[in-house]
Amino acid sequence: MGHSQQDKRKTHERIVEIASKRLREKGLEGVGVADLMKEAGLTVGGFYKHFASRDELVVEAMQAAFGAWTTKVRSEGRAPEDIPLQEYAATYLSGEHRDDTAGGCPFAALTADIARAGERCRSLATDQMKMNLHIMQARINTTDETQARRKAIITSCLMTGALGLARIAKDESLASEILDTVKAFVNEVGTK
Repeated sequence: MGHSQQDKRKTHERIVEIASKRLREKGLEGVGVADLMKEAGLTVGGFYKHFASRDELVVEAMQAAFGAWTTKVRSEGRAPEDIPLQEYAATYLSGEHRDDTAGGCPFAALTADIARAGERCRSLATDQMKMNLHIMQARINTTDETQARRKAIITSCLMTGALGLARIAKDESLASEILDTVKAFVNEVGTK
């Protein structure tokens, strides 16, 4: 790969990374191409050297957002499915995660936006949801597959909703209570 192709790839990745964060902060419709390119230190005209459309960027940014946690975990030499439920819940339902909208769970940040998004974005989210539920199911302490699946769905929905509600709360005490209550409830589900 030539130097200019390598530079173009790095620039492309930087744009996607910035978009991934800004979309989680401001919503799928809350980020304009001009602002995004300005933040990346590029011109609006340069956008079309990297993407055919804004929708294409949104899909790539969502892929990056969905893969960010797994990439981080794997870089630490761990597999996501090996993280026990209690440890996962402690991290997911933490004040740090609540405050890190830009780097946090895209489902908690963008549920309503994704529901209104185009087919490609919704398909991507559906695939990620299936993978998340599969991993969550492996964390549930039961040999009954139907019961494990049921608990995985309930636990995933509960955690995502709790994080979203804690982000909404302007009362720190209430936000912490939501996270702590759901964390305690999830811990009762048990681990493998």
